[in-house]
Amino acid sequence: MLAAVARKDYEDRRRRQLQGIEKAQADGKYVGRKPDLKKRANIASLLKAGQSYSSIQVTLGCSRHLIADVKKGMDTLESAQI
Repeated sequence: MLAAVARKDYEDRRRRQLQGIEKAQADGKYVGRKPDLKKRANIASLLKAGQSYSSIQVTLGCSRHLIADVKKGMDTLESAQI
């Protein structure tokens, strides 16, 4: 019984939190973190130079996900320019 009550309370808090975030986004108060353009530019230059994900990760101290995100953006830009 207590587990069911705890679960319902958890779901209610999550739902209300999402409602608050959506309202704040609509009001322009919740925009999220700005991308680090300098780090992204460094990643793009290293990718163009042919560096591997692992070497970029060690050099710049960033995640593989960020590197993949930058590479995806580069591929999108290149295909749009063709």
